[in-house]
Amino acid sequence: QVQLVESGGGLVQTGGSLRLACAASGSIEYLTSMGWYRQAPGKQRELVAMSTTGGRTNYADSVKGRFLISRDSAKNTLYLQMNSLEPEDTAVYYCAAGASLNIFTIWGQGTQVTVSA
Repeated sequence: QVQLVESGGGLVQTGGSLRLACAASGSIEYLTSMGWYRQAPGKQRELVAMSTTGGRTNYADSVKGRFLISRDSAKNTLYLQMNSLEPEDTAVYYCAAGASLNIFTIWGQGTQVTVSA
């Protein structure tokens, strides 16, 4: 089974940017759904953005216009470009993937994103 490893998290000031990367140990071409979730302390895990092999993308309302999800099949990597970061974006961000639409069965270990006020 493909394994996912996230990177790119860190500490950034309000208004700053980060780019998260999710490297897969194998081909991502069969992973119909790939996405980014996040979980803040005391809150439920929520879907931030997702991408399908058909090119469709979806975003949580709270990140629309600020975050951009993309895939690089040649590098077997999923990205999340995060701009205009806000303290409310502070969370552990998880990469997830699955062979079926909207079903995520493979998860990374997460990367911490902290946005200071």
